[in-house]
Amino acid sequence: MSVFYNFPLNAALLSIVLAQLIKVPIYLITKQTWNLKLGFSTGGMPSSHSAAVCSLAAAIGIEEGLSSASFAIAVIVSAITMYDAAGIRRHAGIHASLINQLMSAFPGTKGTPPKKALKELLGHRPIEVVVGALFGILVSIVLNYVIY
Repeated sequence: MSVFYNFPLNAALLSIVLAQLIKVPIYLITKQTWNLKLGFSTGGMPSSHSAAVCSLAAAIGIEEGLSSASFAIAVIVSAITMYDAAGIRRHAGIHASLINQLMSAFPGTKGTPPKKALKELLGHRPIEVVVGALFGILVSIVLNYVIY
C-alpha cells in the first residue's frame, strides 16, 4: 500500500485529473459554450500531458533533490513529451483536419475513406504546453506544502 504515499506518483496523477477538469471551464470562458467532451479528450488548454510530466519532475526534485539521477530522467522525459505534444502530435492533428476537408470535398475518391472523420484535436499549441507545465509544477509544490 506504499503506492498511496508515493508523492511523485500522486502529484502527477492529480495534475492529470485537475488539468483535464479545468479544460471545460476554460473553454466555456473563452468560447462561451460548454464542451464536456474536452474533459476526456486530448488537446486543449492546459496540456495535461505537460502537467503530468512536469509535476512528476517537480515532485522528484522536491523529494530527491535537483541533482538526483531520477530528477534528470524526469526532466528529459518531460522535455520529450512536451516537444511531442507541441510538435509531432499537433502536426498530426493539422494533417487530420486537411484529410477530413479533402474527404468531404471529394466524396467519390478511390480507396477506402475513413468510416468517420479523423480526430483533429491531438496536440497542443505551445502556450497550452507551457501553461500545462507551469500548472503541473504548481500542483506538486502545493501538494507538497499541504499534505507532504
